[in-house]
Amino acid sequence: MSQRPTLRALVLTPQQRIFEGEVEQVTAPGGDGELTVLPRHASLLTTLKLGEMRVRVRGEDEGIFVAGGFLEVNNNVVTVLADDAERASDVDEARAEEARQRAQALVDRKEGDAEAQAAALAELERAVGRLKVAELHRLRNGGRRRPAPPPQELGE
Repeated sequence: MSQRPTLRALVLTPQQRIFEGEVEQVTAPGGDGELTVLPRHASLLTTLKLGEMRVRVRGEDEGIFVAGGFLEVNNNVVTVLADDAERASDVDEARAEEARQRAQALVDRKEGDAEAQAAALAELERAVGRLKVAELHRLRNGGRRRPAPPPQELGE
């Protein structure tokens, strides 16, 4: 049996180490679009957008929610310095849904200045992103789709 070539991946946030290990590939939401890094990739530095990053370990993809940051490839090592990150398997969907509802309510009220509205929109985008990454993880592992939230009436 031949061994697949690998590269080292490290995913860090200011608070913690999210992932570290040998992987077959890394796919990430780069600032200019999705990119995949394979072993012996050329050196690279790029920004990251909010979304799902996937690391392939022994033929299986593991999802990681990332919310901004940087990805560097150098000497067969992928280093991700993320503003925020969480393994898809660790996302608490109930908590993420509560955060989404709170952020949506702030956006809907249209209170505060432009900065407060931008912060509410950013929080809404993060919560929705976490929910999407968790759902993709669940579907990849044979789970079922989460039911859509009930539609809201205008003025609610």
